[in-house]
Amino acid sequence: MTQEGRHAPSPLIRRPIRRQMRAMLRALTFAISLLIAATAAAQEQPRIAIPNLWDPRIRLDRPEPGPPRVVRFLTDDDYPPFHFAGPDGALTGFSVELARAVCERLAWTCTIQPRRFDTLPDSLTEGRGDVLAAAMNLTPALRERFAASHLYFRAPARFATTRGNARLALDSAALQGRRVAVVANSAHQAFLERLMPFVQRRESADLGSAVAALRSGEAEYVFADGVALSLTLAGSGGEFAFSGGPYLESRYFGEGVAFLLRKDDPALKRAIDYALQGLWDDGTYARLYLRFFPVSPF
Repeated sequence: MTQEGRHAPSPLIRRPIRRQMRAMLRALTFAISLLIAATAAAQEQPRIAIPNLWDPRIRLDRPEPGPPRVVRFLTDDDYPPFHFAGPDGALTGFSVELARAVCERLAWTCTIQPRRFDTLPDSLTEGRGDVLAAAMNLTPALRERFAASHLYFRAPARFATTRGNARLALDSAALQGRRVAVVANSAHQAFLERLMPFVQRRESADLGSAVAALRSGEAEYVFADGVALSLTLAGSGGEFAFSGGPYLESRYFGEGVAFLLRKDDPALKRAIDYALQGLWDDGTYARLYLRFFPVSPF
C-alpha cells in the first residue's frame, strides 16, 4: 500500500486534534487581545491571508426562487473554530455562520441543528436534514454518497517555529537537516517522509507534544495542520509564528470542505453555490473568516 493510502486524509479536518482545539477555544478571547497587542507592538504587520476559492471567470446565474421551504442544516457543536457552542450555548463557528449568511442571501428560512458528529451522514441520508455544515474533508467515498457545494475551505499544512526563526520563504535548502516535530502516523508525517526526507523528523504523540519539542529546542520547526497551528499561534502571545507558505497537496491533506447535500436535490446545490460566490464577492466571506481565524492558517 502507498504512503498516501496508509495515511489518507481524515473525513474531518484533523479530527485527532479536536481535544486540543477545544481547549484552545477557551483561551481564544484572551488570545485575540494578545494578538492585537502584539500587532500594535510589531514593526511590520503582514497582511492576513484570506483564501480565494472562486474563479472570477465563472459567474453563476441567480437560481429560480422555487416554492417556499425551510432548509435544515445539520452540524455538531464541539469542533472550533468551524462549529461549536458559544458561551451562551448557541451554535456558532465559521461553517455555522457561513450557513446563516447563505440563508440570508437567498431569503430562506433555515434551522441549524446540532447532532453527534458520527451520526451526521446517516441523518442526512435518512432525511433528518437537508445540508451538512460540518468540517468534513471531501473524499471519494463522500462524493460517491453525497452532492457537494463549491469548496468553502481547504486545510493547509504549515511549518511553525519560534518567532525569531520565522521567514517568509522556506525552501528545501533552508530545511536541509533541520529538526522537525511532527505527529506520528499522521498525513503530515507521511508527507515529510515521502517528499522531504532531508529533514530530521522528531515524531510526537500529539500536537501539544510537538509544540513542546519546539519550545524546548528539541525541534526547530513543527509541521502540522494549519488550523490547529493557527490557534496555537493565537494563544502563544507572539512566541511562535508560521514560516514559509501553506501546503495543499490533496493526496495528503484532503480536497477541501463543502456543504454536503443529498444528490436528489440539485436545485438546492445550485442555490448554495450561487450564494457562496456572492458572499465572496460582497466581502461577507472575508469578514467571517477574520472573525474565526484571527491568525490565518494560510
